[in-house]
Amino acid sequence: MTKPLTTPAKAYARRRRQLMRMAGDDAILVLPAAVERIRSRDTHYPYRQDSDLLYLTGFPEPEAVLVLVPGRRHGEVILFCRERDPEREGWDGPRFGPEGAIEAFGLDDAYPITDLDDILPGLLEGRSRVYYHFGRDQEFDLKLIGWLNRVRAMVRQGAQPPHEFLELGHLLDELRLFKDRDELKLMQRAADISVMAHRAAMRVVRPGIREYELQAELECVFRQHDAEPAYSSIVGAGSNACVLHYRSNSAQALDGDLVLVDAGAEYRGYASDITRTFPVNGRFSKEQRALHDLVGAAQAAALAQARPGVAYEAGHVAAVETLTEGLLKLGLLKGRLEKNLADGSYKRFYRHKTGHWLGLDVHDVGEYRIDGESRLLEPGMVFTIEPGLYVSENDETVDAKWRGIGIRTEDDVLVTRDGCEVLTDALARSAEEIEEYMAAGA
Repeated sequence: MTKPLTTPAKAYARRRRQLMRMAGDDAILVLPAAVERIRSRDTHYPYRQDSDLLYLTGFPEPEAVLVLVPGRRHGEVILFCRERDPEREGWDGPRFGPEGAIEAFGLDDAYPITDLDDILPGLLEGRSRVYYHFGRDQEFDLKLIGWLNRVRAMVRQGAQPPHEFLELGHLLDELRLFKDRDELKLMQRAADISVMAHRAAMRVVRPGIREYELQAELECVFRQHDAEPAYSSIVGAGSNACVLHYRSNSAQALDGDLVLVDAGAEYRGYASDITRTFPVNGRFSKEQRALHDLVGAAQAAALAQARPGVAYEAGHVAAVETLTEGLLKLGLLKGRLEKNLADGSYKRFYRHKTGHWLGLDVHDVGEYRIDGESRLLEPGMVFTIEPGLYVSENDETVDAKWRGIGIRTEDDVLVTRDGCEVLTDALARSAEEIEEYMAAGA
C-alpha cells in the first residue's frame, strides 16, 4: 500500500507568510469557506473546501472563515469555525472545534463561527485595505459590507475604517500558479492514480460495453487509491467523442468505435487531467489512426514549446499550425495553410484551446496574459496540453469515412528550470503504444 501523502504544517505557514508579506501590514484578508450545497431536499452534494482556504490551511470543514491580519501583535492567523457538538457529530462526523483547529493547523487563534459578528469588525478597524473575493458568495458579501458599515459608523469615536477594497485573487492567484515541492508531490500522486485508472479502462473495454461501465472502472481505481474524481468523468464512444463536455456516459460502445476518456483523479485537493482516445476493439482503422497521429503530432509540437521564457500561447499556435497543415494533407480542409490559419477554418474541427493551468482547481487560477501579451512560462507552472480533432457525424462537407471521429490527447506538464516534465508520461499515448498495451492486456 502506498504511503499517504500530506502537506506539512510548515508549508501552509510559509504560504500564509508570503501572502501577508505581499498584502502589507496595513491590510486584512478575509477568506470564507465554501458553502454546502443542497442536491435534493435533505441531501447535499459532497462537500469540497474552497481551494484558497485549502491552499492556506488545509482546513476541510464548512462554516468557517480564515482572517489574516499581517503584523497583528496578538496573532496574525485567525480562524472562525464550528464548535464541537457531540449531538451533531453523531450524525455528520467529528469536528475540530476552535481548540483542535489551532493544534492541527498551526493557527495563532481560533474562535467559534458564532462569534464572527462580534469580533470581525474590530479586526477590520485600523486596517486600510481589505482583500476579499467579492462576488463569489453574495450572502457573505452583504455581511462583510455590514461589518464595514459598523466600523464606519464609529468614525466620530476615532475608528479608522478600511478605505480600499481589493480583489484577493490579484495576490493569491499568482502565488497558487507556482507549485511548491509539496504540491508537486501531491500532483504527481494524482497523475499516477489517473494513469492507473486509464489503463484499467483500456484493459476492460470491448464491443458492447456501456460508457458508464468504463466510468465505473476509472472511478473505482480513484477510490481504491484514496482519491476521487477531480471533475465529472467524460466517456464518449463513437460520435459522442465529438461532444467536448459530454456528460450522459450512457451509450453503448460498438465494434469499430473509438472511445474518448477524459478523466482525472483529485488527491488531497490536487487535480490531474488526462484524456486518451482508444479503439473499442483494440485496433485503429486507417482513418482513425491518421487523425490520432495528427493529434499526437500537434501535442508534440505544443510540448516542444513548454520551457521557460516561451510564451504560453506558443504551444497553442504550434498545435493549430500542425493540425491545420495535417487537415489540408488529408483533404479535410482546402486551400493554402496561411489562409486557413488566418480565417480560422480549422475551428470546424478544433474548437478549443490547447490547455489550461492545473492545480487545486482543474482549470486552475492564474493569468494567461499580462499587459495584453501572452505571459512567459516559468518553472513551477503546471498546465495541460490537450489538442484534439472532432469531425461531426452530420458534416456532409467531408467524406463519410471521417464523420463521427472525435480524438483528444491530454497530458499534465510541469515547467522545469531547463524544459518540462510530463507528469502523466507513463500512460500509453501514440496509436502504436495504445494498441500494444491493449493487446498485452487482452
